[in-house]
Amino acid sequence: MAELTAKPLSAGQVRFIKALLKPMTALNVWAYRMSGGKLMGTLKGAPVCLVTMVGRKSGVTRVIPLMFNTRGDDVILVASRAGTPTNPAWYYNLIAGPDVDIQVGKEKKRYQVRQADDAEKAELWPIVVGNYEDFALYQNRTERNIPVLVCSPVN
Repeated sequence: MAELTAKPLSAGQVRFIKALLKPMTALNVWAYRMSGGKLMGTLKGAPVCLVTMVGRKSGVTRVIPLMFNTRGDDVILVASRAGTPTNPAWYYNLIAGPDVDIQVGKEKKRYQVRQADDAEKAELWPIVVGNYEDFALYQNRTERNIPVLVCSPVN
């Protein structure tokens, strides 16, 4: 299980994570799309989906790979950014423009995103940590309350 008393990330570690994210995201999206999710469809055994959103400032369509969980028909996302001090940019895009497409394998569906309140997060947290235990490490290395997002299908 993940260590519960993690040290905060250093400024150098945060810069390293930021520098890796863009090229790794592009590679992951390309491989996922080309293989229908057979390549880059999991990370440490946790399932990965592709989320298509609109940038809140740029208006540009963006696609990012994210680990996910399900609860019924809902898709659950965690804005951990590996426990860095700030939320990932995609989190703000989803809050500003909550209509997204989520691709799991070859299947793509439309969803509406909302942030779980503290009570719902408390209910979902054991599920997401059970799927990817590093989320507990990430929450313990940052002072921010890592957001959990609930994506409900749009009919």
